[in-house]
Amino acid sequence: MSKVTLAIVAAAGAATGAAATAALWSVKKETPIPIVTTTTTTTTGLQKAPPPPPLPVVRSAQAPSPKGPVDPSGLFQYGFPGPVNDLRPAASLTSSYDRRTRNPHWVAEHITPESLASNNADRKHSVFVEDVTVPEMFRAKLKDYFRSGYDRGHQVPAADAKWSQEAMDDTFALTNMCPQVGSGFNRDYWAHFEDFCRRLTKQYPSVRVVTGPLYLPKKEADGKWRVTYEVIGSPPNVAVPTHFYKVIFAEDGQQGGKVALGAFVLPNAVIANNKPLTDFEVPLSVVERASGLEFATKLEPARRKSLCQEVNCSVIVKEYVQRQKSFAKQ
Repeated sequence: MSKVTLAIVAAAGAATGAAATAALWSVKKETPIPIVTTTTTTTTGLQKAPPPPPLPVVRSAQAPSPKGPVDPSGLFQYGFPGPVNDLRPAASLTSSYDRRTRNPHWVAEHITPESLASNNADRKHSVFVEDVTVPEMFRAKLKDYFRSGYDRGHQVPAADAKWSQEAMDDTFALTNMCPQVGSGFNRDYWAHFEDFCRRLTKQYPSVRVVTGPLYLPKKEADGKWRVTYEVIGSPPNVAVPTHFYKVIFAEDGQQGGKVALGAFVLPNAVIANNKPLTDFEVPLSVVERASGLEFATKLEPARRKSLCQEVNCSVIVKEYVQRQKSFAKQ
């Protein structure tokens, strides 16, 4: 067993089922079978936002000419079933929403020394809101979280968007939220991890972070692996992720320069503050395999560096209440 696998197994001690990450990494790589898929992308936004980034070209959902006695794709005459990806380009983030789980697939942000130095927003003026650009039947709602026992966990934290009130407000839409364990995770270790990402701007002029939920299997008493997660709301609508990931791109600021990559998977559970952050470091392929996403297909190997070999990957523990008071004074 490799050191990386052992590290992932060690991380599993923080929550039941985290060992699934190790299992995903240890599975022998197989040659992928090309599969042609068709997706639909819908661009949404709560407020006026900059133009969305270029999207990959996808095949249109048009039925090809039948090659036999049947025409399965003739279904498209009545509408394309999906999946639909609600792309939300906003001032402080870009996200892709998963209508099935009522959580984002991923949320991307960009932080710099300049953006973090600005202080033009006040958290007390921001409120949690439903994203009305998502169709009502697929929308996460405020009542889904009410008395659920979970925090409305920011994927892009409000503290990263102090450079304008609009930017901070963007982070409070429920399309930027997932149900997170509060005390011991969202208000503690996860907050320290977010602080680690901000501290990277002291060494790197540009830091990009992609954050999102995972639903990982765990091995049960009968020896079989199953994916089990809670669903909150009435009726049950919003999936509670078993884990969360962050993929970090720390850029040196040079055109075509080096990029320090780091990938982390944390269980959605109480984590002791003395747990080393490196226990949650995983190869990028682990996150990709678990999420079904790809993060750096256009980043040449020659430009890649390992983040935790370039910097000290560790959290600085701050008590949540003290951190909130400090933030309020900024």
